Amino acid sequence: MIRILIADDHAIVREGLKQILSGLPDLTVKAEADSGYEAIRQLESEEIDLVILDINLGDQSGLEVLKQIKQQWPHMPVLILTMHSEKQYATRMLKAGAAGFLNKGSVSEELVAALRKIAKGGRYITESLAEQLVMDIGQKSDIPHERLSDREFEIFRLIAAGHKNKEIATELFLSEKTVSTYQSRILEKMNLVNRSAIIHYAIENNLI
Repeated sequence: MIRILIADDHAIVREGLKQILSGLPDLTVKAEADSGYEAIRQLESEEIDLVILDINLGDQSGLEVLKQIKQQWPHMPVLILTMHSEKQYATRMLKAGAAGFLNKGSVSEELVAALRKIAKGGRYITESLAEQLVMDIGQKSDIPHERLSDREFEIFRLIAAGHKNKEIATELFLSEKTVSTYQSRILEKMNLVNRSAIIHYAIENNLI
C-alpha cells in the first residue's frame, strides 16, 4: 500500500483528492497538510511513501518545500499538482527533484497513473511537457522570469503577491537589505522598472 501525504492549502482540493483515491487497493491518503511547515512535520511523524505537493502553500512556496523534502528524504517521490501551467513552472520543479508534474485540471485516471508510476521510481510528465522539454534542450531561454535563480524567483513571487520587503525578510529569515538587493537583481535581470511592473508581469504570465 502506497501511503500518501497531500500538501495543499485548499481543504476542498484535499477532500477531492481523497475522494479520487478512496477505495483504490494500492493507494491511501495517510496524512494531509495545509502549509509547508505542516508538510515537513507530517513527514517527520508519519510513515509516508509519496507526496502530492501544490506550488502555492500558505507559508512557503512549493519549490522551497520540495527542496526541504529532497534534502531530508532524498528518495521521497514528489508529484507536483498545481493549477499553474506546465510552461511556467515544470522545468524549475523537475530540476529541484520532483518526480512528476501534473495540472489540477487533469482527469482522475491520469492522476492515479502518475502516482503509481512515480511510486515505482519512475517519472511522470505529460506529452506536451515532454515535447516542450525536448524543444528547450540546448536553447537559452529568453523568458524573463526564467533568468532568475530559485531564490530570486521565490522573492519575485512574494513581491508579485503584494508582500512588502519587511514581510518577505521575516518569512524567509533574511534581512530587509538582502531582500532589497534581491529585488534590484530581479528588476535588472527581467528588465523591469519597479515593483508594480513585477506584479503586472506576474499577473500577465499566470505566475500568482
